Amino acid sequence: MLLALAVLWEVLVRFKVAEIQFLPAPSEIATAAQDALAGGELLGRIAHTLGVTILGWGIASTIGVALGLLLGLSPLAYRYSMTSFEVTRAIPPITFVPAALLVFGFSLKMELVLVIYGGIWPVLINTIGGVRSIAPELRDVGRMLRLSRLETIRKVVFPAALPAILVGLRLALSLCLVLAIVAEMVGNPAGIGNGLISARQALQPALMFVYVIVAGLLGVALNAGLRASARALLPGNVVKDVAAP
Repeated sequence: MLLALAVLWEVLVRFKVAEIQFLPAPSEIATAAQDALAGGELLGRIAHTLGVTILGWGIASTIGVALGLLLGLSPLAYRYSMTSFEVTRAIPPITFVPAALLVFGFSLKMELVLVIYGGIWPVLINTIGGVRSIAPELRDVGRMLRLSRLETIRKVVFPAALPAILVGLRLALSLCLVLAIVAEMVGNPAGIGNGLISARQALQPALMFVYVIVAGLLGVALNAGLRASARALLPGNVVKDVAAP
């Protein structure tokens, strides 16, 4: 299907069936990709975006899971904090870009702060939901076996909530990549996002499309990597949950 669309695109542009200004043919995009790879610029930008995405996702996931377990296990903490979390979560992460720029400037710190802030919420909400949906009988197992609080969380609560947590991790990973690219477009002169804007400003549409396609392929690769890791480490029923849209 994609190959057929590429061929149709090539025909429309090359034979000027559709007159669209600055729309390059797929062959031009492929040539621009080869030049960017040969020069090393493309790989460097991919490495930056990928590194920021994974680092921000890792930090956000750690915070989200820890807070989610706390709020899911403690009715008191849940009752007195969820309103504040819901109000904060409703604020789109993109709106914090001007404030982050004022505080951190055009830097890696600004990009990381934005990625971490946006990535926390899917993990946090899914962890809370997973913990609170655990059947009371499972928690009784911990009491019957006289497990400590930490042992109950590690051996009973966490495994039972893991399918929901993994869904949150998957959603957060995609969101972290999006936020990293947005931050690079407006606030950090590095990575795929900055390359895309630089190509547009230099009137290099073929190179611009290269960065668009690379961003999409990177998202697919990250999602596939997470699913493969889950498939290798966890039972089949958990993998199905991770693969759910």
